[in-house]
Order: sequence, then C-alpha cells, then structure tokens
Amino acid sequence: MKLIGIVATMILGAVLMIGGFSLLMAFPIKWCWNATMPYLFALPVITWGKAWCLSLLASTLIKATQTNNAK
Repeated sequence: MKLIGIVATMILGAVLMIGGFSLLMAFPIKWCWNATMPYLFALPVITWGKAWCLSLLASTLIKATQTNNAK
C-alpha cells in the first residue's frame, strides 16, 4: 500500500512539473506575439492565458518526430 502512495506522488509531481513548465513557457510566446503581430499584421495583443492556449494548440498540431534510418 505504501508503494502505491509513493508511485502516485511521483506521477502527480511529474504532471505538476510538466504543467508548470507549459505555463511558464506561455510568457515568451506572449512577449513575442505582442512585440511583432500587432505591428506587422494589425492583430490584437494577447493575454497570458491566450498565449498558453496558443502554445497548447501549436504543440497539438506540430509534433516533433525523430527517425533513425541508420542500419
């Protein structure tokens, strides 16, 4: 029973770390967007929450893949 608690704590910690990292990475997206897009394309300034949603959308649509064709 103690092992289940340790594993659950590790999984929860990993999920929180990944979520925190994704929230932290929304700030550079927001800053870059607000520095360029309103001036180049007359698009609106975005908030931190919209930058996070944009980051999630981009990561869903664009996946990095690694192939190893060496034989």
